[in-house]
Amino acid sequence: MAALIEIRDLHHSYTTRDGATVQALRGVSLEIQPGEFIAVVGHNGSGKSTLAKHINALLLPSSGSVTVDGLDTADPKNLWEVRQRVGMVFQNPDNQIVATTVEEDVAFGPENLGVPPEEIRVRVAEALEAVGMEEYASRPPHNLSGGQKQRVAIAGVLAMRPKCIVLDEPTAMLDPVGRQEVLRTVQHLNRTEGITVVWITHFMNEAAVADRVFVMHQGEVALEGPPNQVFSNVEMLKELHLDVPQVTELAHLLCKAGLPVTAEVLEEEALVAQLVEKLAG
Repeated sequence: MAALIEIRDLHHSYTTRDGATVQALRGVSLEIQPGEFIAVVGHNGSGKSTLAKHINALLLPSSGSVTVDGLDTADPKNLWEVRQRVGMVFQNPDNQIVATTVEEDVAFGPENLGVPPEEIRVRVAEALEAVGMEEYASRPPHNLSGGQKQRVAIAGVLAMRPKCIVLDEPTAMLDPVGRQEVLRTVQHLNRTEGITVVWITHFMNEAAVADRVFVMHQGEVALEGPPNQVFSNVEMLKELHLDVPQVTELAHLLCKAGLPVTAEVLEEEALVAQLVEKLAG
């Protein structure tokens, strides 16, 4: 199967106001397959948000290449199609609300694409149903909770029928209930609709639900793999100033103490099962 997103030796630099050159990305290479749920983690300044913006062609490579569904993002002729294939959801949902009712807000994107009105109505209804917000269609968005606003923002992207959604720290401004609400919504879209997801986050428990995790550090990919393998590198992640899921850290400490368990565990039930099996044997 051909990759939906191919990034090859991607470098990105920019000049600050005082004239200094900053290397935000340094030779990043990765592939994302159709239908994958990818998490990108890293501390502030690691390059994860810069990487996200390259997938949607909000930024262009200083060198190297980014290809989306066979389209080179650096080719100006491809810009419109790239942004139809990849939708972006940002940190603050208030910055994405442009209308006075939820359904009008969701319709904004398709209207700008020139979709016929009858098709827009169908898309808006389907998108709101997909994120569980259909009963709020006529409500003013500013009266919604943070999690609900973010789900409306996701519906607005869905109405444009993208193949991939890139979410740049979409839960950073939400409370724990709102974070779970948004994460469950995106997981559902990934599993039931087959939408490719790139989830940028600094919450390790969110990254733990992904198919693969990329750990960014100083503009490079420091680690990559399934969550259980990536998060088992507890000491390395801590050196990179990152947390790990609590159950993984506990498993790591138990391993160091000589107990016969593996550090590649992400769920409490799995760790308990290991302990019961090993100690009973």
